[in-house]
Amino acid sequence: MIKHTLLILTATLTGAMHANAGTIANGKWTPSNCGNPPETPVIEPSNVEVFNKSVAKVNAWQQQAKTYYECLVKEANTDNAIIADSANAAQAEHRATIEKVGKDAEAGKKKLESH
Repeated sequence: MIKHTLLILTATLTGAMHANAGTIANGKWTPSNCGNPPETPVIEPSNVEVFNKSVAKVNAWQQQAKTYYECLVKEANTDNAIIADSANAAQAEHRATIEKVGKDAEAGKKKLESH
């Protein structure tokens, strides 16, 4: 039973390690597959033509930012689910181990009492 449970736990954790989306470095999480956030454009009010071009850049930036941040949230949610699933599996394994140790102790106690 324990070997079977350990095999399942190992497979779960191995799968989780390969499925993670982001990385943590220096206490900061960043997505791995979203690229870099787009650079924020500057509004140029020097004249109407330049202003209109800068507004067009803002419009393009807004779409790029939307795509980037949707990707970021998707990766964060994926990692959160993997972390929660892995922790829950580890806790379940620990509870099963405690239960087995308790049963083994009870069986050993009964065996000693019968002698």
